Order: sequence, then structure tokens, then C-alpha cells
Amino acid sequence: MSVLETDQKEQDRENARLLKDDVGFAARKIAFFQYLCVGMLVFLMFNFWDLQINNPEFYNERAERNRIRSVPTSAARGKIYDRDGRVIVDNHSSFKVRLHRENLNMEHLKPIAEGLNMDYDELLAKVKRFSTRPKYDPMPLKQDLTPGEVSFVASHREPEMLPELELIHGQVRLYPRGGLLAHVIGYVGEITEKELNEPEFARYTQGDVIGKTGIEREYNDLLMGVDGQRQWVVDNLGTLRYPIDEEKPAAPGTSIQLTLDLDLQSVADLAIEDRMGAVVALDPRTGEVLAMVSRPAFDLNDFAKRIRIEVWDGIRNDPRGPMNNRCIQPFAPGSTFKPIEAVAALETGAIDDKTRFHCSGVATFYGNAFHCHAKGGHGDIELHRAIMQSCDVFFYNVANRLGIEKLYEYGDMAGLGKKTGIDLPDEKAGLMPNAKWKIRAFRQKWMGGETINVGIGQGAVSVTPLQLASAIGGLAQGGVWYKPHLVKDTKVGPPRVANWNPDNVEKVVRGMYSVVNEGGTARSAALPGIELCGKTGTAQVVSNDFKEKYKQFAEDFKDNGWFVGFAPRKNPEIVVVALIPGGEHGDRAAPIVRDVVKAYFDKKARQAAQHQVAEYKAKVGSILALAAREVGH
Repeated sequence: MSVLETDQKEQDRENARLLKDDVGFAARKIAFFQYLCVGMLVFLMFNFWDLQINNPEFYNERAERNRIRSVPTSAARGKIYDRDGRVIVDNHSSFKVRLHRENLNMEHLKPIAEGLNMDYDELLAKVKRFSTRPKYDPMPLKQDLTPGEVSFVASHREPEMLPELELIHGQVRLYPRGGLLAHVIGYVGEITEKELNEPEFARYTQGDVIGKTGIEREYNDLLMGVDGQRQWVVDNLGTLRYPIDEEKPAAPGTSIQLTLDLDLQSVADLAIEDRMGAVVALDPRTGEVLAMVSRPAFDLNDFAKRIRIEVWDGIRNDPRGPMNNRCIQPFAPGSTFKPIEAVAALETGAIDDKTRFHCSGVATFYGNAFHCHAKGGHGDIELHRAIMQSCDVFFYNVANRLGIEKLYEYGDMAGLGKKTGIDLPDEKAGLMPNAKWKIRAFRQKWMGGETINVGIGQGAVSVTPLQLASAIGGLAQGGVWYKPHLVKDTKVGPPRVANWNPDNVEKVVRGMYSVVNEGGTARSAALPGIELCGKTGTAQVVSNDFKEKYKQFAEDFKDNGWFVGFAPRKNPEIVVVALIPGGEHGDRAAPIVRDVVKAYFDKKARQAAQHQVAEYKAKVGSILALAAREVGH
């Protein structure tokens, strides 16, 4: 075999190998593309299954949202009326704007912030917070737009301008001015992310306006209506094109009527003037709250829309605490506790109305000196004069005879040291102490000297003005307490009843009558023709030793002044409590109670006169009509 033939054979073998490799590579490419096609087919079939069979409703809704947009119709919150049907809280027409993020151009945020008078950084942060929510979920931007802001949104709704913005007509709360009823009514605001995670607000969504405090919070589900909606067809830029006929009308919230009397509320508000304090008026026969004032207050209308940061800082940093509802905050009751103690002593037989103790201005118990407010003392003194003159030494001795457990039992019976259950959020319980409480709270034994302090409403005992009004109102009725409430026709259930001896109750009431009408500690509260009964109270904030040691701080720790009164003496119709923190003496709170009680009976007399006039007119009309018929015959 020649060399040429050998080379030719080698070349043929090489060509055959290369051809085989080419065929193998081609086969592999074909196989790869076959597998790729099969994989894509499987993927498409899986998604088709998910789209058409497994989750058709979900994807239909997503597709529909690209074509149809729901524009809400805001529901008006229910109005709030006083007991005579006068409007306290109303609504006024307003506009709000929301942002559709599926159309959002981030470069538009600055002009949007400028046009709506919003802080750009806050707006940017809000958009970032909303980024975790579905893009088709609109983001509320601002409520209660000014006319200028409404014009800005309306003039920038074209697709080439700011198509993200949507203007919505709604309702905004209109509250009384000047802080009237601020702590009772409360205010509304946009729900926060923290609140959305609470079970109480599980059914609400971002952007909903809910009650934050007071009646607005307590009856939010009743007052809050159900928004309606109108559906519109939108184009690919999100621009509204034309409405769809299906419209769900908004259902307004339910209006409620309070037990409050605006006339008494205004009188109490004016009587307390610009001082810190609280006033509560109750009808002890029903538990209806007739007036409730806490000062200082704040203007609810600042909260009806997004509150300005400088206004909020002013309220929050005010050392007087304008956000605190002092009507349901606990304070030491001072001598206003003595009527409850007197009933306890008479009921248990610890004393009778003839029992006398000698008051020299100071008394010693358990090795410690306890002083009376009358430095020269009251001499020999019995129950009636002890209540009238508020003799501390007398009630030191009574407390020592009763012991802390009996004081606790009767205080608890009257509702002191526990929540009344009024229909307001954030009510505090106060404290009616006893030995078990001290062991539980401090792991310490109760000391006898502590009982002496409790006997004049000092030491660990603390009550709210609302509790005190309820307790004394129930005492005046012979031991019958109705649950305090603010909304009329509320089912409060049967009253708590104590089987107190009516004679014992009358002895205490007679002493409280003398406080006002027989030269007692509240002579300034006397009202001609009205049998107002009452009790003053002066409660120390710090001890006299502290005041003596730190005289430079004495002005900051003035005693609190209380007065509680009811009228008339028999079958009382109204009980009023006034508290003036730093008022020093109870007789400074007494004129407030006097003014509210007078306003109550003056109004009652006017209504009776009007009723008589109406009856007289009706009778005259009937006589004239009868005469006309007789003449016709």
C-alpha cells in the first residue's frame, strides 16, 4: 500500500469521526430544545391550571382592577346630641385626597407635597411604609383639604400631570369650640398601624377614620357608618373614563343622645374658669351624668383633621396635662370621705349620734401626734357638729374604733377604689386600702397609724371625682347606687343596694345639711329656697413636714380643695362634685357646686312654667273651640 493510499484512509476515518461528532452534537441540541419546549409547555399548563381552575377569582379580581377602579363615598359619622336633643357634634362637607401607587412616578412626590402643603420627608416615609401593601391598594394622603388644595388636585388630574391623585368628597367632624366637653366627646383620627394590629380594630383598614378617645372611641362601632362606592372604568394610565351604573350608597353612622345637659355643662365650665380642676354632676336616681368638666382642656377641632405638629407639641408639653380627664383620675378625697365613715360607724355601732370626743387641736395615736385643721380645737364634739365643722380629731377616733377593714368594707360598698364602669375609656380605679392590699403591694404589715390617716381621707386612699359623686349620691338615697353612664337609654341593670338603717343615713345627711346652711365649712354654697347638703374636703399633696423643710417648693404642693353637694335634702335629684387641685380649701370649690345646682333648679322651674303656660293655652283653645261650636249651633 502506497503512502497516498494510507493518508487517504486516515483522512476518511477522520472525516467519519467528525461527521459522527457533528451528528451527536446536533442530536444533543435537538434534545435540549425538545426538553426546553416540554418544560415551557409544562410551565404554561401549570400556570393555566392555576389561573383558570385553581385561583380564577383571585386573578379575575386582579385583572378587573386594571380596568375598574372603586371610588369610595365616605359615610358620615353619627351625630351626638345632648339630653334635650341639641346637637353637640356634627359633620361638615370636606374633601380628601388619596394616591394610587400603580401610577406613581416618584419624581411627582415633591410637587405633590408642595401642592398639598405636606412635608416631603413625611410623604416619602409614608409611601415607603405602604410599599409592603398591594400596589392597587390606594394610599390616603390628606383629609379636609383647603380650597387651594382642592384646586391643586383638580387642576392636576390629567394623565400627563399628576394622575396618581384622586379627589374624594367626605365628611369631617365639627366639634364645640373652646374645649367644651373635650374629654367626654373625644376626637377621631386616621387609624394607625399599631391599632390595625389590635383585635378591637380587626375589621378596619388603612385610611379608616376611627374614634380615638372619649365617646368617639367608646361608641366608635355605632357612630361609624359604612362607606359606599362607585365603580369607574379606567384606562392604562389610571385615568377615570366613565362610571359603571352599579353604585353602593354609603350608610351613615347611628346618632346617639347623651345624658349631658349643655346648660349645666356650660355653667360648670364657666364656674371653674381658667383653673385646673374637675366637675361632675349626676342624677343619683338613674346614674345619668348631667355634666362632666375637666380643665385645662383642648380644642377638639384641632384633631378633627391632621393636627399641626406645633399644636400637638404645645398640648403634649403643657405641664398642666390638658389631655388628662381629671373626672376619672384618682386623688386623695380628704374630708369628703367622712360621711361614708360616719355611716360605717353608726351602722356597726362603733359610735352613736351622742358619742363625744374631745378635740384640743391635736390627738396622739400609736405614739404619733395627729393634728386637726382647727388649731385651737373644737372642744367636746359629737357627730352632727363634727360633720358641720369637719373635725379631724373626732374622725381620727372614729377610724381608730372602726379599724381599716370596716373602713374598707363600707368604702368598697359605696364604690370607692374601683371603676364605676362608666361608658368612657381609660377610667382609673383609685384605691380603698386594707391590710391585704398592703401585704400584696409592699409585703408589709398594716400599721395602726395608717388607719388614722385613712379616717380623714388621706394616706393610701384615692378616689375619682366621678366615684365620689356616685358614692355620696347613693348615700343620700339611703344606700342605692346606679351605674354612672353618659348615653341615654343605656341598660345599666339594677342598682347596688346596701341595707342601711334610714335613721343612720338621716343623721349623716342632717350633718351635711348643716355644713351649708347652719354656719358650717361651706356657708358660701347656701342657696335660698334649695336645701343643698354638702361636705368640704382639703387633701394634702405632701406632708406639712415636707412643706416646712422645702419652703421654696410650697407653691407647687398646695392642698387640693373638694366639695361634694346634693339637693334637695330628701329624695335628691342632683349630686355635684368639684375638685380644684391646689385650691387649698374645700370652701373654694363650694361655689362651683352651688352654681351648677342653682342652674339645675332654675331650669327646672322655667320648664315647669313653660309647661303650665302650654297647658293654659291648650285649655283656652279648647274652651274657644267649644264656644265656637255652640255659636254655630
